[in-house]
Amino acid sequence: MSDAMHTLLAATPLLDVNHPDIEALVARREWRTLPPYDRIGAVYDFVRNEIAFGYNEGDELPASSVLADGIGQCNTKSTLLMALLRAVGVPCRFHGFTIDKPLQKGAITGLAYWLAPQRIIHSWVEVSLEGRWIALEGFILDAPYLASLQRRFPQARRFCGYGAATLDLSAPGVEWLGEDTYIQKEGIADDFGVFDSPDAFYTRHGSNLSGIRRWLYERVIRHGMNRNVARVRASKW
Repeated sequence: MSDAMHTLLAATPLLDVNHPDIEALVARREWRTLPPYDRIGAVYDFVRNEIAFGYNEGDELPASSVLADGIGQCNTKSTLLMALLRAVGVPCRFHGFTIDKPLQKGAITGLAYWLAPQRIIHSWVEVSLEGRWIALEGFILDAPYLASLQRRFPQARRFCGYGAATLDLSAPGVEWLGEDTYIQKEGIADDFGVFDSPDAFYTRHGSNLSGIRRWLYERVIRHGMNRNVARVRASKW
C-alpha cells in the first residue's frame, strides 16, 4: 500500500477509529467480513439512517461523540462515516465546501436562522473503490425525515430548503449503488478541495460559529433546532 493510501486509512483525533465504541460497533455488525462494495454500503446506510439528521454542539467533534449523540448534520456525519470506513479498511477523504444559507431554511428557523452565517461550512466524504473516487453526501438526511419532506412537497423537483438542495426531491439519488450520492450538492457556494481528514480541514478553515454566537448555539439554540427537525420528521407541520 502506498504512503498516500495509508494516510487515508489513518486515525486522527477526530477520526478516533480505535475508540472502544467504534470498535464494538464494527465488530457487532461484522462489517469487516463483507466485500468492499457491501462494506461501504452497510456503513453508509448506518450513518444515513441510524444516525438521525440533527444538530450536534459543534462541527469539530470526534466520531465517537457523534456516535454517542445518535444525531448529526453534514460535517459531523462526515466525520463518523470516515471513521467507520477507515475502521473497516476503506480509504476515504474529506471534501470541504460552503453552502448557501437558504438551504437550511425550514430546518433552521427564527433566531437560529438569523445567527447562521450566509455561507455555512459543508462537507462530503469520498471513498476509494476499484480505482475510482466516489462522492458520498446523500447520508445527511435520514430516510424518515426525507420521506416527510417528499410528502409535504409532492410536486417538487428542483428543491432548496429544510436541509436539502436537489434537482429532484422525489428521487434525489441518496441510496448506495456504487455511484455518487447527493442531497445538498445544488446549494454549494465555495469548493475548498479535498483533505486527508476533517482535522486538516478545520485547522485551515475553521468552523461555522465563534464567540457569543457559538455559546448561544451550543447551550440554547441547537436544542430548539433539533425539536424543529423532529417535528418535520414526524410530519407535524
